Amino acid sequence: MDMSLDGRVALVTGATSGVGRGIGRELAQHGARVFVTGRSAPEREPLAERITGIRCDHRIDTQVETAFSLIAREANAIDILVNNVWGGYERMIENGAFTWSRPFWEQPLWRWDAMFSAGVRAHYHASQLVAPAMIARRRGLIVNISFWAAQKHIGNVAYGVSKAATDKMTADMATELRPHGVAVVSLYPGLVRTEKVMEAAQYLDLSNSESPEFIGRAVAALAADPDVLRHTGKVLVAAGLANEYGFTDIDGKTPRPLTLANV
Repeated sequence: MDMSLDGRVALVTGATSGVGRGIGRELAQHGARVFVTGRSAPEREPLAERITGIRCDHRIDTQVETAFSLIAREANAIDILVNNVWGGYERMIENGAFTWSRPFWEQPLWRWDAMFSAGVRAHYHASQLVAPAMIARRRGLIVNISFWAAQKHIGNVAYGVSKAATDKMTADMATELRPHGVAVVSLYPGLVRTEKVMEAAQYLDLSNSESPEFIGRAVAALAADPDVLRHTGKVLVAAGLANEYGFTDIDGKTPRPLTLANV
């Protein structure tokens, strides 16, 4: 299918590295003008052709509102919002101990707060800010990056609950936005070859892994689909979309879609 995004404006939150960075690059590759936010993003500086970085901590409302105002001045309305920013991955090792996979009664409470403030709440706030203009133009796509932890215990309780909240938010936002022609989906990556993952590559089976750009191709395919509303409110798997839309990863391979049985 034609995945051209010429004339579209996209915002990818939390996109200075990892999955978000790959999404931003791929959307730009398909012709979109892309803005990316992140705490380490250069302040109002081009990162590559068609990509502009905006320094923004999504836990601080004034910074978020300033970033969105800047985009509105420079590019008018946002056509594609990818809510990728997330918190709680920091400090997996505390005082020499790996705490990420501990039972909930041994988890630091800050991790729960981080996943909701820099994750679920950040997605909610960003969506609030783009929705009015999308509604006015009766078109738009909001993609919430989520994961299988919403449906199966992976990592820890806080991670699962926050991802489940993301998927519920997707479904309820879709109910309210569908009459206005705006689509909202949750998107599940598989094992993505991010910088962090590749640091541990010798310990991992990467045979069915995905590049960060592959997730971007999934978003681009959705954004270019004139009938994307048929997907609104759903949980979608990036590799499943590759089969539906006919795109491959950057190495020419098509990863196998994960399911609850093999995640």
